[in-house]
Amino acid sequence: MALDLEEQEQVAELRAWWQQNGSLVTAAVVSACLAFAGWQGWRWYERSEAAQAGALYETLARAMQAGDAKALRDASGALLENFPRTLYASMGALSAARFYFDRGDPKNAKAQLSWVIEHAASDDFRDLARLRLAAVLLDEKAYDEALKQLEAQHGTAYDAQYAAARGDVLVAKNQATEARAAYKLALDKAGGGSAAFRESVRMRLEALGG
Repeated sequence: MALDLEEQEQVAELRAWWQQNGSLVTAAVVSACLAFAGWQGWRWYERSEAAQAGALYETLARAMQAGDAKALRDASGALLENFPRTLYASMGALSAARFYFDRGDPKNAKAQLSWVIEHAASDDFRDLARLRLAAVLLDEKAYDEALKQLEAQHGTAYDAQYAAARGDVLVAKNQATEARAAYKLALDKAGGGSAAFRESVRMRLEALGG
């Protein structure tokens, strides 16, 4: 069927426009396809990475239960080296730190906690690691180093725990007045939180004469 004059003009305009812009359109379409493929590939990679990291964390957890130091060390090392950006790596380091501390190995416990503080993707994990590192340093009588960890910026959700930990360090330093102030702050920050935590802090405060 022959095109009328108006249709012929539209076709001619379309051809002219395509000749001028066709390469740009093609490039845009190709770029969009590549971007979509890249996004899908990245999602697959992240899922694969998380699955592998999760399997290593399970291995680490089983090693903890079995008291197998070598298996735990191997799993922890693989997690931190190969999957440092995953939450499993931070969880594994925190778990390994507890394992080492309970077995009288503060050096390795501190190394694991320091890794979390420096590399964790989650602020919560960093805050927890500082609290636990302060406890290890307190056990070693490194009081000033412990206080330094507890003075670091942290989330408000941890204000009570940090204040209570400072109180413990100050008691060890025989600074009773400062310790009482820290325990009172911990109780104030605890609000309606854990009753067991509040009772523990209250008992420590009363032991100092409240």
